[in-house]
Amino acid sequence: MAEMRDLLFELGTEELPPKSLSSLSAALEANVKQGLQQAQIAHGKLQAYATPRRLALLISDLADSQPDKVIEKRGPALKAAYTQDNVPTKAAEGFAHSCGTTVDQLGTMTTDKGEWLSFKQKIKGEATSELIPDIFRKSLTALPVAKKMRWAASTIEFVRPVHWLVLLYGNEVIKAELLGLSSGRSTFGHRFHHPDKIKLSCPDQYIDLLRDEGKVLADFAERGSKLHQQALQAAESMGGNAHIEPDLLEEVTALVEWPVAVVGSFDERFLELPSEVLITTMQSHQKYFPVKDSAGKLLPYFITISNLESSNPEAVRQGNERVIRPRLTDAEFFWNQDRKTTLESRAVSLSSIVFQNRLGTLADKAHRVEQLAAHIAEQLHIDAATAKHAAILAKADLLTEMVGEFPTLQGIMGRYYALADGEPAEVATAIEEHYLPKQSGGTLPETATGQILALADKIDTLTGIFSIGLIPTGDKDPYALRRAALGVLRIMIEKKIDLDLPELLDFALHQYGHEQSHEETKQAVYGFVLDRLKGYCLDRGYSPAQFDAVYAVHPNKPLDFELRLKAVKQFSSLPEAESLAGANKRIRNILRKSGCDETTMEVDATHLSEPEEKRLFDESNRATEAIKPLVQDRDYTAALSRLAELRDAVDAFFDQVLVMDENPICRQNRLALLARIEAIFLQIADIAKLQI
Repeated sequence: MAEMRDLLFELGTEELPPKSLSSLSAALEANVKQGLQQAQIAHGKLQAYATPRRLALLISDLADSQPDKVIEKRGPALKAAYTQDNVPTKAAEGFAHSCGTTVDQLGTMTTDKGEWLSFKQKIKGEATSELIPDIFRKSLTALPVAKKMRWAASTIEFVRPVHWLVLLYGNEVIKAELLGLSSGRSTFGHRFHHPDKIKLSCPDQYIDLLRDEGKVLADFAERGSKLHQQALQAAESMGGNAHIEPDLLEEVTALVEWPVAVVGSFDERFLELPSEVLITTMQSHQKYFPVKDSAGKLLPYFITISNLESSNPEAVRQGNERVIRPRLTDAEFFWNQDRKTTLESRAVSLSSIVFQNRLGTLADKAHRVEQLAAHIAEQLHIDAATAKHAAILAKADLLTEMVGEFPTLQGIMGRYYALADGEPAEVATAIEEHYLPKQSGGTLPETATGQILALADKIDTLTGIFSIGLIPTGDKDPYALRRAALGVLRIMIEKKIDLDLPELLDFALHQYGHEQSHEETKQAVYGFVLDRLKGYCLDRGYSPAQFDAVYAVHPNKPLDFELRLKAVKQFSSLPEAESLAGANKRIRNILRKSGCDETTMEVDATHLSEPEEKRLFDESNRATEAIKPLVQDRDYTAALSRLAELRDAVDAFFDQVLVMDENPICRQNRLALLARIEAIFLQIADIAKLQI
């Protein structure tokens, strides 16, 4: 029976990159878990810990060795192992020798192919203490580090220089050399509060000793929760609410080991700047949490998180206020300077910025987007002039000082500057909205002009980049084409914009002057977008079979695709669905095997002889007339519900009628009737795909 003990691993480092800390910690846990599984070492829970200066892992109930294994080797067949006189053959003796034994010590095994000589051998499991160093060595090497460092004269590489190593199994140290460090049982506390060694007797002391003696909260989640609560309380003390974005909360948590919230303030005159500018300045440059009032308006305060309990917190506050003041002053200067030049006059200078070498400048892109936006507006029966004007101004804020300093404010500052220039609110809002959605599940444009501009900009980028062969592969997508494709789909579907996507791709591609295979590019872009559509639909609860049923009839409009998909999902829940899906699949197989041309087949009612085929013909006529207005109105759910009423007639036909009759006229007529039934359903979807 293996003995179970806890194991603690800790690697002490220089300050780790804050935006990577969580992923490094999670990867270490996953890598070690995989290593333990491959080594077949039993264990309990794995708990990862991470601070700016350490990566740690606590493994509960780790077995002290691998389990013993019994392996059985198969030798020659018994017929070949002994002579007629039962004397071992050379084959038997050779097998015994290879196993390090004699023939008389061999056993036999029986399989479905006969009897064989065999040898069973018990292999004792290796000690965990012997295996653990290599498991951690491989796990550290496999961490997702974009660029590793070397330090001093060492050839060792890691994300940051390393300083100490703990590898404690129960109350014993596992001797190991990792990244040039020798393992021990001593950790270190906070760099300033407790820079001395902290000796560990056993792994379960780790968290408490670090917290109580070392002034380090090693648990990332606990540290983040405490930091979050402190920020909320600090903002409350100033009569406001802390504006805490998840990404910044995680980053700040990765920057401190002992969080202490400090409230600072800034001059109220800066509140005249756009709130996004103040928030971005505080968050991006200083990692501060802004403070808002109950109505969501910014207050002249911020929350900073110190990494220590200062004996002079007032000095900490004043120091942070001194740092933020010039930042806000710079932003104020940019705001005032930028408004001296209109966006319209800046737009001319877009010709100096290259969008892509083969696709021209941002001015070229703006012109293409202008034409495509006008085309979309005309299709939607919306005044094209507003969309065209917004397209010309959309990228102009990239030339402003503010966006140059804060690139994440592109579009947002364009809206502010457009309003300052006296542009219509619709145009100003569209400038900001044309970047939406900015991430998966993100906010979509709300205004009609914003939606048109967002579609035009994304479609231009998709077609342009594909036209020069820069198709995304693997994880590489430098032009964010996957996000653009999904954005196009979401805007069309969720905002109910009824547009023919291949037609828009065609229009966009005709605007390029460089040599390209127009039709091939269009099909490549369309296929790429449809791949995103499938993922989008599956994420929303549709099944692959339901998606394939609609995909088979090739709707060109994403909104129409969605309407059909909803109808197919509803149809799938009907009691008639399984039978009709199966019947349609059977019809497909019969028609394919018959080799007939379905497009030229017509039913001749005078040659219908059996009651069941006459009934199916009559009911198909009634169904065709009934669903005609429903399909025109795209009420596909009602149309499929009506077609579900054909089940009994279809079932009766297959039960009582021989399709492949010897009489060629009768056979051809029945095939035509089946082709008619299939065509009725294909007006909406290929429900045969539902028959899995």
